[in-house]
Amino acid sequence: MARSYRSQMYNEKVLEHFMNPRNVGIIEDADAIGIEGNPVCGDTMKMYLKIKDDIIVDVKFQTLGCGAAIATSSIATEMLKDRPLEEARRMTSRKIADALGGLSPGKIHCSVLAADALKSALASYEAQRQGADTSN
Repeated sequence: MARSYRSQMYNEKVLEHFMNPRNVGIIEDADAIGIEGNPVCGDTMKMYLKIKDDIIVDVKFQTLGCGAAIATSSIATEMLKDRPLEEARRMTSRKIADALGGLSPGKIHCSVLAADALKSALASYEAQRQGADTSN
């Protein structure tokens, strides 16, 4: 019965990324870190990027949240690894949700969280490259 309930809320690809998330962890010498949270549901994501010659050579995440938040974090990291920064800048929440085969309307905010964490990481990287102080 529990399986039936879960499968109604999450499709198989979402469940796969939730149960076996890819690229979980920290990059100690990350070139960029993005942190985003959703104050309504409490989900929080931290994304780490390692960048070389404008290519994302490694990406990791830490997410505290529901199954969809973890799944969207996982698929987003897979979509970003070994990709040029220009392509990463075009990543949208819609592309993330579509890569998972879709999300229920109540879980779309999870793909927004992943896209916003990426945007935050890219903004911190650009600010660092320009010599700006990004500490708060």
